Amino acid sequence: MNQDSTSPSRWRSPLGIFMLVAGAVGVYYLLTEHLTHVRQAIPYLILLACPVMHLFGHHHGGHHGHGGHDQRADRQQEGRF
Repeated sequence: MNQDSTSPSRWRSPLGIFMLVAGAVGVYYLLTEHLTHVRQAIPYLILLACPVMHLFGHHHGGHHGHGGHDQRADRQQEGRF
């Protein structure tokens, strides 16, 4: 999906700016008031990051390689399978 050049980006819109400020306030509150709880959760957050990155890292539509074209089609044109 291409964005219009006239529409603002998601993070420069009023809602995006509000979300960034609210997130910064939330992180500040967690680090100042609940630092012990954050430290205890770090190993679990690292373990949780692996499957979450795997789920959301494949949004590009599949495993077609990083070159932007299908390598199987290249092999079929060359006569190799």
